[in-house]
Parts: sequence; structure tokens; C-alpha cells
Amino acid sequence: MDLNKFALFSGLTKRMAWLNQRTKVIAQNIANADTPNYQAQELQPLSFKQLTKTAGSGMTMAATNASHMARGKEQAVRGEQKTSRTPYETTPSGNSVVLEEQMMKLAENQMQYRLVTNLYKKNVGLLKLALGRAR
Repeated sequence: MDLNKFALFSGLTKRMAWLNQRTKVIAQNIANADTPNYQAQELQPLSFKQLTKTAGSGMTMAATNASHMARGKEQAVRGEQKTSRTPYETTPSGNSVVLEEQMMKLAENQMQYRLVTNLYKKNVGLLKLALGRAR
């Protein structure tokens, strides 16, 4: 059974992938904290609206009346693009990485990842319970 066919699991999987990618970007920032002229990078935020656009792409709205508006084809916006940001401070060598800021982002990322994995586990447990396979 492919759980990614369910919109909830698809959204959680995409969120986990985005958080993994963000961890890599933060680690790259930390690794280049002493590199001259290095600019700290960040991923574009992955919003709930973007998750629902891509997760519900197989669904269409039912038009029960001729005056209903038709839903157009939207392009899914990916959140995996790196963006530069305005640095809070820059060292004399031109480096904009603030280690304290990166460590805070890493801790926040870790908490969000734990939340998503717990949601995933709980929903798998609910599916098992519904199928009668719970322990």
C-alpha cells in the first residue's frame, strides 16, 4: 500500500523532505562560517497552501451549477529553492553567517521534524487500527 496516495501522508512526506533539505542548507552555512565573502543561505518557506496545491492535484471541485467558477490549472510552487537573505551582521571578511542564528534555526528545524514524524507515526497507527492490525 502506497501511503503517498493519501493527501495527508503526501503532505507530511513533502514537509519531511523540505526539513531535510533545510538541515543541509543550515549545515552548509555552519561549515562555511569562516569562509570569506560567504553569504548565508536559506530555503524558501514551504507553506500549507503549497502543500495543499501539490497534494490535492488529483482532486477536482464538483460544479453542481453552471454559474460555479471553474478551477484553473495551477503550477505547483516548490519550496526547495535557496534564497539569499539580508544579513543581520557581516564580518570584516564579508561572511554573513551568525552561528547563534544558525544553531537556533537548526534546533527549530529539529523540533518541526519531530512533530512531523510523530504525526506520521500516529496516522499510520490509526490506519493500522482501522485495518485491525494494531498491537
